[in-house]
Amino acid sequence: MIPNNPLIIAVDFDGTIVADAYPKIGKPILFAFDTLKKLQSEGHRLILWTYRSEEKLEEAVLFCKKNGIDFYAVNKNFPEENYDEKDSRKIHADLFIDDRNIGGFLGWSEIYKLIFNSEPTYNTKKGFFSFFK
Repeated sequence: MIPNNPLIIAVDFDGTIVADAYPKIGKPILFAFDTLKKLQSEGHRLILWTYRSEEKLEEAVLFCKKNGIDFYAVNKNFPEENYDEKDSRKIHADLFIDDRNIGGFLGWSEIYKLIFNSEPTYNTKKGFFSFFK
């Protein structure tokens, strides 16, 4: 369940937001963008945390923007951070969503249930799960 304070959530791209097709961009994973939009709408900070760099990273960021997600930061703790090789590249976050978890990727509907402590509702008129009530 989401606490009253906003969370910082680091999210992987390949295999988590989209199907893993690196260096290409795979198809969006079911409910990924819906869940991420719901998190952002409730004030949580999303950090894109990915192996991608340079032009492949820019492609991923643009793809997410086109799908309604503008990340708080990309591969860093906050937008103004300047990466220095002396510093750890580890991101400070309250939660990490990644397909490389022990046990594998749970899927976005399961992640939604764990974070929001509720089921997404099924919209019978539109024929899909609604992540916005």
